[in-house]
Parts: sequence; C-alpha cells; structure tokens
Amino acid sequence: MKDILYKIVLNEPVHARWLNTLSYMENAGARKISECEHPETVDITQLKHAAEEHRHAYYLKKQIQKLNFNACEHYHSFELLAPLHTKQYLQNLDIKCSRYLKDQFGLLGKDLKYASYLFVTYAIEIRADLLYPIYQEVLTEQQSRITVKSIILEEEGHLEEMTAMLERFDQNWEQHASHMMGIENSLFDEWFSVISREVLANESVRGTLV
Repeated sequence: MKDILYKIVLNEPVHARWLNTLSYMENAGARKISECEHPETVDITQLKHAAEEHRHAYYLKKQIQKLNFNACEHYHSFELLAPLHTKQYLQNLDIKCSRYLKDQFGLLGKDLKYASYLFVTYAIEIRADLLYPIYQEVLTEQQSRITVKSIILEEEGHLEEMTAMLERFDQNWEQHASHMMGIENSLFDEWFSVISREVLANESVRGTLV
C-alpha cells in the first residue's frame, strides 16, 4: 500500500483525485450516519460522529487547494479514483452487514439501521486507523504541505466511542464485529486494487510522454 501512496503523492493530479476520493468517502459516511439517526432518540455521540465526518470531507477538499492543480470541485466520476468502487464501497458494506445483522438478531427498521451504524462505523474506523497513518507517513517523508494529522486524532476517538457503544449493544459484539471486518477487508482490497491499477497505468502513460 505504501508504495502506491508514494506514487499518488508524487503526482499532483492523481494526488488531488485521491484527496477528493477520501473526501467523497468521508461525506458518504456522514450521510449514512445521518440516515441511521432515530428522529427522537438520537444521542450526542451519533450527532458528533456525523458532524466530524462532514468536517473531514470538507477538510480533505480544502487540502486539494495546497496542490498546484485546480480541479476536483465536485464528486464527478472523472474527479475520483476508482469511481465505481468508491461510490459502491460503503453502500455494499452497509447492505452486507445489514443482512448479517438481520439474520443474527432479527432486527428490522430503525433498530436494524442503528445496529448497522454501530458495526459498519466500527469497521470503517478500524480501516481509517490503518490507512490514514500510513498516508501521513508518506506525506511527512515527502515533506508535503498536505496533512491528515487532525483526522487521525479524531478517528482514534471515534473508535474508542464505537467500542463503548458496541459493548452496550451486545456482550458478544467482538464476534460479530470480526465478521463485519472480514466483509470490509474484502471490499477494501478490491477498491485499493483498482486504485493501484489506475495509478500504475497513469505512471506508465507519463513515462511514455517524457
């Protein structure tokens, strides 16, 4: 993964699309959290999560302005890396996890949405705790003006909060979370594999033009 991230950071147009892709996914996560809110019993932690994910999406968009590349104003497919997989990633994770939770707990409606929010968010926070620090390492080593340190700190806090919420939800939550993480890992591997191919293809084209 780190080798691909190096190639991304060294190519400003690709780097801009990478930041925009991360922004899209953070925004999709925020919207998904809001969709899972109960109209009356939503608590402050869930509101905090949605607000911070929206802030991450905005922050990543702002980071693009530090690059010498004026693009990625929106989330059109040509402004993203692996656009199809990027746009389907969270939706597929939510669908598969919801099916599992429905089978395991017999949940429906708002109860199912809330349970899915807990487990899907936990799996995403585990991924964020792996991805963002590696990305930051590359940024630091390349002395980039881009930084994601503030996101790393907030994601660590989110993970602690999700763990506490899952412990209250079910005493065997770790067993179920492990299943969710297996689903997420497969989706992530597929997503990053497509990104890697795009990055390497772009590098090949640049080499031909030089």
